[in-house]
Amino acid sequence: MPIVSRTVERIVRGVPTSDGAGVKLTRVLTQDLQQRLDPFLMLDAFGSDKPDEYIAGFPDHPHRGFETVTYMLAGRLRHRDNHGGEGSLGPGGVQWMTAGRGIVHSEFPEQDHGMMAGFQLWLNLPGKDKMCDPGYRDLPDGTIPVVTTPDGVSVKIIAGAAQGATGAMTREGTEPIYLDLHVPAGRTFTEALPATHNAFVYVYEGAVKVGDPHGTGAGAPRTVKKGEMGVLTTNTAANAVALVADPEAGDAKLLLIAGKPLKEPIAQYGPFVMNTHEQLVQAVQDYQAGRF
Repeated sequence: MPIVSRTVERIVRGVPTSDGAGVKLTRVLTQDLQQRLDPFLMLDAFGSDKPDEYIAGFPDHPHRGFETVTYMLAGRLRHRDNHGGEGSLGPGGVQWMTAGRGIVHSEFPEQDHGMMAGFQLWLNLPGKDKMCDPGYRDLPDGTIPVVTTPDGVSVKIIAGAAQGATGAMTREGTEPIYLDLHVPAGRTFTEALPATHNAFVYVYEGAVKVGDPHGTGAGAPRTVKKGEMGVLTTNTAANAVALVADPEAGDAKLLLIAGKPLKEPIAQYGPFVMNTHEQLVQAVQDYQAGRF
């Protein structure tokens, strides 16, 4: 079967904001994109070597109805939750937390200087699983599979499968694919993607051209630069994504994220994501009553 690459539907620049106790970050996937990029609810990118922009961390806060995936590039965070979970998240590591019916947790830096950088992705849960038991998995850097392609591209497989290898995590309902790609300047990368999955790329170093290099018109490749998210087209004829690191921008580093849409109503109130307003009201009441 010939490879048919998706192209970039639109390019989005993140919105600078703060969260927790004043941690500076960039909100890349915002609430207005939740239906378009279902099952993904949010993507935050953070990166600073100024302690006053991250040192206060994220004091105790609740979640219900979805999963958080925290991926560290640099620095170290200590997390604790009200179900007895505790761990340290270091460079290259991932924490995959399932909020389920309710969890209260905190995340604080284990450093007072140096760079703190990474991402947090919110992944929705199917309605039938929103009230499941909470839990989390720590995935240290060395436990996450990394594959190098013949073209020298490093593929870190946090979730799903790529290049014939299975990643550190799998999920039946949303079937997420979460890859961290390091593409040498001028080199290419191609990966199969299910036609039904919603998908995007987020470039955090360099720039990439996404799409068939010989495409024209609407099918022509588009460049996604550092700090930009490229929302990929959803096309039943497309079975892959192809990209090349723009040689003028040097080596490229980016996230490639895709997932099976749930096609369910999304009702969100801050850290609670359910299917109906009534479920949100119940979530607030349960939290206030200490039932998390």
